[in-house]
Amino acid sequence: MSKFVSSCIRSGYFVEGSYNFLVTRKFSAVKNSMPFGLLFDIDGVIVRGRQVLPTAIEAFRNLVDKTGKFKVPTVFVTNAGNNLRSQKAKQLSEWLNIKITEDQVVMGHSPLRMFSQYHNHHVLVCGQGPILDIAENLGFTKVSTIDSIRTAFPSLDAVDCQRRASLTNLSWDSSFPPIEGVVLFGEPVAWESHLQLILDILLSHGRLSDPVKEIPYPHLPILACNMDLLWMAEAWLPRFGHGAFLLCLEELYKKTTGRELVYTALIGKPSEITYYHAETTVQRYAASMGISNLKRIYMVGDNANTDIFGANLYDRYLKNRRLRAPRAIANQISGSLSRDVEAFVAGIDQAVNGTVDIGVEECLSILVETGVHSSDQTFAEHSPRDFLPVEEGLREPTYCVANVLEAVQLVLERESVS
Repeated sequence: MSKFVSSCIRSGYFVEGSYNFLVTRKFSAVKNSMPFGLLFDIDGVIVRGRQVLPTAIEAFRNLVDKTGKFKVPTVFVTNAGNNLRSQKAKQLSEWLNIKITEDQVVMGHSPLRMFSQYHNHHVLVCGQGPILDIAENLGFTKVSTIDSIRTAFPSLDAVDCQRRASLTNLSWDSSFPPIEGVVLFGEPVAWESHLQLILDILLSHGRLSDPVKEIPYPHLPILACNMDLLWMAEAWLPRFGHGAFLLCLEELYKKTTGRELVYTALIGKPSEITYYHAETTVQRYAASMGISNLKRIYMVGDNANTDIFGANLYDRYLKNRRLRAPRAIANQISGSLSRDVEAFVAGIDQAVNGTVDIGVEECLSILVETGVHSSDQTFAEHSPRDFLPVEEGLREPTYCVANVLEAVQLVLERESVS
């Protein structure tokens, strides 16, 4: 952790800026004005595992009126990928004792709805929870899981000796259709099986029943969500997240082939693609409240390597998009096709209806000390491979506070909202 973050004081700092870039999108007409919206991480900010953090309920009481309706456009942005948006909204409603709708939730996989060019491909999906329902909800029409691969090719998963000894039929299903892409929602259970079979798919170019004479490269498309190396649950130490699984996959592929694993897209914080999707989502929600023309968004998170780093990357994108053509911005900022925010923006343009202005000019970051970041503990800095090297200052928050209540109070005071 940098000297700034490790010695982060609660007063924080802020540098004023003014930008005039305006992007037009299509949604319903709006009439009132409010200059800001709020984005909240969930794990480590609102809850730790299944335990609601002490100040969370009071924090969100400050954001709703007497009837329980939000006064400030508010969206929840999580890297989790084991729920549908509707399920997460219900969970948040129960935790906070206020009504949260699925229109206020951005899951780690939510931006995949815009990657329609892959929706009719036969894809392998990996993760936990209702992954088939999630894939269908996102638009994917031809989906297989690790279990279906293991059923069709029983001898491929050979790590579990007891399972291997119990197999009575080792014949392969030669009619199984080729896999055309890999979609990773989040960390799976039984990593060894997933790592082995994903590598098998990449090394065979999705044709598991056909031995290959040489390893194909480039490999099949990989769409990966959630790059968190660590996250906070009930335990006092952080737990491994999907970023740890991706790190294993990257290293195994490189060790096996001598080449780099290439992601077609990396989704979830700190990706600029996810922050663009979150901006669009909070603008849509603001429009439903009769509010137009948000100029600032605040991101409240507990992880300097994802929440804060991503917010600062997006703030830089916002500052640059008024200065040069969008493609030049993508080339300068992204540095990797897996993070090409402008390609994602083009997908948004083709999918939306009606009108609203997407004119956010800055994204401010607020780091809380109730999750991965703590003033009492320091963990090694980790950013996903495709985001390296990290420029000086991009993991330093605009503000650092003790908890989500102090974050909300800070924003409301700064915006003169009572």
